[in-house]
Amino acid sequence: MKKALVSSALALLAPLAAQAQSVEQKIDELQREIDRLKGDVSRLGAASAASAGEEATSLFGYGEFNYNRFRSDERGSKADLRRFVFGLAHRFNERLTFNSEVELEHAVASAEDEGEIEIEQAYLDYRFSDAVNVKGGLFLIPLGVLNLTHEPPTYYGVERNDVETRIIPTTWRELGIGVHGLLGASGLNYDAGVTTGFNAGKLDEADTGIRSAHQEGSQADARDLSLYGALNYQRPGLRVGGGLFTGNTGQNGQADPTLRGVAARLTLWDMHAQYSRAGWDLQALYAKGTLGDAGRVNAVTAPQGFAAPRSLKGWYAQAAYHVYRRGELDIAPFVRVERVEIRQQEDAPLGVFQDPNNLERVRTVGVNFYVHPQVVIKADLKRFSADASRDSLNLGLGYMF
Repeated sequence: MKKALVSSALALLAPLAAQAQSVEQKIDELQREIDRLKGDVSRLGAASAASAGEEATSLFGYGEFNYNRFRSDERGSKADLRRFVFGLAHRFNERLTFNSEVELEHAVASAEDEGEIEIEQAYLDYRFSDAVNVKGGLFLIPLGVLNLTHEPPTYYGVERNDVETRIIPTTWRELGIGVHGLLGASGLNYDAGVTTGFNAGKLDEADTGIRSAHQEGSQADARDLSLYGALNYQRPGLRVGGGLFTGNTGQNGQADPTLRGVAARLTLWDMHAQYSRAGWDLQALYAKGTLGDAGRVNAVTAPQGFAAPRSLKGWYAQAAYHVYRRGELDIAPFVRVERVEIRQQEDAPLGVFQDPNNLERVRTVGVNFYVHPQVVIKADLKRFSADASRDSLNLGLGYMF
């Protein structure tokens, strides 16, 4: 009789135990989502004022230390304080805020050294309502995933992925004005505006698409302005969206008289998705762009020995799994596959041709070890199908606050 009672009790308790386990899993997922959002909250630190209408100034930042050991002796091995970034945010009142970031690259900056000191963001934002906010100044363009969220603990791998470096030129910012906000309770948010754009007369790198024509708000030639727009759908554990940027880059020859009267329109767009559930972090992105009048731009780039890009295309798929979580410790191995295609405008009379290394497939396998949600140790192996000299073992340490 006792055995029967025990069996009955266990049968009744089993569903409750399963339900409790399910609830515990949901709590863990919500906690991970909260940890993921901490970086965004810290970057917009002025919004953490104790009460509405009270002034508040906050300091935040991030940084990373990287070690790259290349398979090829031609490239050598490097240890680098890659980035040291600090930001100031100020909340004037419940509607008006100021946000800024200053970045120091490679530990030093001088005429003899490679490092730079640059302003990554500096803009004012005025909130009319959740649906309508207006910003003006130097701000990040909302294309892709990494350009808006690029603190080291928020992405996998020691180095930023190639697609969002060579196709979408992260970290990409422009001077301009924009409107952004939430569309009711739909989970949709938008961001659109008018900004400065690129200058094709400043192209000087063959393997980074349009990146080297980026003006970064530094005495930017602004004869030709650009338009951007982005729309994203977001729910806990899910984000899906895309963005578009378009504008002429000829700038009426302000950087190079060869481009006077040349439009050289750049149009770049992307679609992306992120999904997190039951320990999995999945992410995918596709980006594509075109540069008009690339043949005319060749007259600028050919003396430097390369052809201007006429089309840009790239995609990646990434999967990570959190194999161990105890308190603040978190171990997440990951794998990523990328494809980069920078199609150049070949011009035999000028002696410029397609660089095969600009048609590249990249495979990365590694692990992120979080000692705190905002502090991460990273390790990975990268392999390149076209340019094997870039194959590398990479180690990194990153933080944000």
